[in-house]
Amino acid sequence: QVQLVESGGGLVQAGGSLRLSCAASGSRFRIDTMGWYRQAPGIQRELVAVITNGGSTNYADSVRGRFTISRDNARNTVYLQMNSLKPEDTAVYYCNARAFYLRAYDYWGQGTQVTVSS
Repeated sequence: QVQLVESGGGLVQAGGSLRLSCAASGSRFRIDTMGWYRQAPGIQRELVAVITNGGSTNYADSVRGRFTISRDNARNTVYLQMNSLKPEDTAVYYCNARAFYLRAYDYWGQGTQVTVSS
């Protein structure tokens, strides 16, 4: 079974930084895209950043310029460097991996809490 293990969440003051990591294992199909989503209480889950095998990236407008996504393809690991954190970044962050074999397969981590205090 595919497993995504997340780490790096925690409590940080506004203006601080955190680095999230997510390692995927057990996929029978090629993982093409990995990314991060987040969800705060009462707010719909939103895309934060995604990265393809080729290194193309896309960011939510709210985090562009502050967050950087990267990956290690050999290890199926994705990272999210979060700088200049704001209280509104507080959420549970979920790792996502997408594989393709005739159709798309989506896999999700259990989430890691990020709390930014003011």
